[in-house]
Amino acid sequence: MTDVDNGVLHTLFHSDQGGHEQVVLCQDRASGLKAVIAIHNTALGPALGGTRFYPYASEEDAVADALNLARGMSYKNAMAGLDHGGGKAVIIGDPERDKTEELLLAYGRFVASLGGRYVTACDVGTYVADMDVVARECRWTTGRSPENGGAGDSSVLTAFGVFQGMRASAQHLWGDASLRGRKVGIAGVGKVGHHLVEHLRDEGAEVVITDVRAESVLRILDKHPTGVSAVTDTEALIRVEGLDIYAPCALGGALNDDTVPVLTAKVVCGAANNQLEHPGVEKDLADRGILYAPDYVVNAGGVIQVADELHGFDFDRCKAKAAKIFDTTLAIFARAKEDGIPPAAAADRIAEQRMHEAAAARGC
Repeated sequence: MTDVDNGVLHTLFHSDQGGHEQVVLCQDRASGLKAVIAIHNTALGPALGGTRFYPYASEEDAVADALNLARGMSYKNAMAGLDHGGGKAVIIGDPERDKTEELLLAYGRFVASLGGRYVTACDVGTYVADMDVVARECRWTTGRSPENGGAGDSSVLTAFGVFQGMRASAQHLWGDASLRGRKVGIAGVGKVGHHLVEHLRDEGAEVVITDVRAESVLRILDKHPTGVSAVTDTEALIRVEGLDIYAPCALGGALNDDTVPVLTAKVVCGAANNQLEHPGVEKDLADRGILYAPDYVVNAGGVIQVADELHGFDFDRCKAKAAKIFDTTLAIFARAKEDGIPPAAAADRIAEQRMHEAAAARGC
């Protein structure tokens, strides 16, 4: 058996990450493109999910990330009430060094070859301008600029949805949705995080931030000389005394065997995908009395926006849909209490029920 059989193919066909409807490995030698497109489930409709551009340590890591992210999109789209299944793509490489127009056009041709089974958008390492380029080869592209018929930056409504999830968490835990006077720690103040800071400051919350990019932190501190402070790194942030809410807004795996035992926050509600590093972390949070707002529920504002773009974008309509994340999050907490399970498991049950009912209606 070859190393490939033991690595990538094992991940595709034999691991818990498998079971996807379709996985496409893409290579264009001329542009240097190496990408993975994963379609997890299309029971609710065409798969929808962003394109991540990241310097993975190995091809196997890239495949594993694509599979995990695609599965997460199935659950996110189901909980957001969208008529879309879950998919995701990853491009292997450093976006600062390897991203070119030729590479993005080649990627667009691969997405187009799927005939609409997968609709792409922005993610980590890709931006609105990139989607404008991809769209030149593929009409199944969202997250484009307003000048090119798109909705623009989806991080605006992503942050708004996370803010609604925080308000729902406060309502459930403290009996009041207001975040005034609450101390909120945000790890990652880039695309989404800096918008989230604005919502929290407008609400009167105290905010503590950190980011691996010093310029991102300085931008926030310059704009908010009071009410916002910074710490050196995430390790310091999760230990801040008196923290009410912790918001992971960078890459996944923020909640793990090392971080959960030292968390001072009473609530975790953030924009990052796949925050739970492995199964069982949700129970560890519950055992410590920490309320977890499932990431794929509260960060769905962005996908609500890009899905709407396919039908003629209307910001007010999208914002009204994203505001419903407040009610959805409360419903998950109620289901969790009723079933005696962590909120993450309750959200999964609700999403799986919707996908199952859709598949049954189609005779699948």
